[in-house]
Amino acid sequence: QVQLVESGGGLVQAGGSLRLSCAASGRTFSSYTMGWFRQAPGKEREFVAAISWRGGRTAYADSVKGRFTISRDNAKNTVYLQMNSLKPEDTAVYCCAADDSWRSTVLHTTPPGYDYWGQGTQVTVSS
Repeated sequence: QVQLVESGGGLVQAGGSLRLSCAASGRTFSSYTMGWFRQAPGKEREFVAAISWRGGRTAYADSVKGRFTISRDNAKNTVYLQMNSLKPEDTAVYCCAADDSWRSTVLHTTPPGYDYWGQGTQVTVSS
């Protein structure tokens, strides 16, 4: 069982930055692919970014490429999402997710690829 707890959300003006953190329980975190998703009111959950278990490979949605960076610190059981040049359309609840396939080589970009989810943290970008 893996528990995920996000933090770092808040209200920021357009053009600003935020860094989200996702702290994971469990000794096998370092072997899991991790992802970030977001969901705005009235919209479906949307892929944002993913990172391989060692951190050597990443994937991003086109809408955030060049502005967001996903990273991880396996010693701290934490994955991060650095968000720069934020836009009002980035407003959403951001959730992290874990794929518990052991040392998977696949970076899933859809929710069914992930097994554990956090509760989410609200990010609001004002214009």
